Amino acid sequence: MDLVVVFPNSGELEKARTLLAASGLCGQSITVAPALVTDSPGLSAIQQAAPRITIAGWTDYRPSACPEPVRATFAEDVFGEASIMFFGPCMADESKVRLIAHLSGDAGPALPYLNAEMRQACYNPAGPTLTFMEGYRLATIYPRRVALGKADDIVDACRVLEDLRRRVNQVWARRASITPSSEMRAKPPMLEVYKRLPRTNCGACGEATCMSFAAKLWMGDGKLSRCVPVFGGDYKHLRGALAEVCAALGVWDVEPGS
Repeated sequence: MDLVVVFPNSGELEKARTLLAASGLCGQSITVAPALVTDSPGLSAIQQAAPRITIAGWTDYRPSACPEPVRATFAEDVFGEASIMFFGPCMADESKVRLIAHLSGDAGPALPYLNAEMRQACYNPAGPTLTFMEGYRLATIYPRRVALGKADDIVDACRVLEDLRRRVNQVWARRASITPSSEMRAKPPMLEVYKRLPRTNCGACGEATCMSFAAKLWMGDGKLSRCVPVFGGDYKHLRGALAEVCAALGVWDVEPGS
């Protein structure tokens, strides 16, 4: 099966392309992002070249039905470039992809203005973070990064990143006519928390089931670190995705980036 490998920048992509060409291995670039499509031997060659070549991650490749995004121009771009630093299968739905992108700008000052206009969003001023459902995708905007879950593929993910960039900059350009809001309203659905737990019902957290622990987190009463399988066991790969969705709930005993 073909694989899509994503890189944090075009320099790392070019090093990977050079390596594959010199090794007689396949590697086809994807124009929408620093990424290429290769096969298992190609991925192995790139991974073996570490740390000389850095990758953000990889997933199975699926041809995208999503049109490539067209980049807009703004007089003042507070969002900036979005560099994908983590990329992989979504923990809530492994047929989808998850990513974390670091921003060259600072979206933090725009978040209260976005919160004023996006009535379906959940704003956490302690972060600050703004979390909302983009269709069936779960997006969280931090001042200098974006976490996105359940995107269809790399092209769809880049489309959402560009849509967020447009939204942030358009609201920021109109900020003089918007009253900023720090109100916390809707929360991410509790099921989104549950999907990011191990779902083993081990009871180490003190709750009978993972669903009851998800409910406690959703109500703001629990502590993330009490999930022993995630923060000390065999499910450490769930840590980032769980911390990100709970950041919007004000659960801060574990940082989203930890």
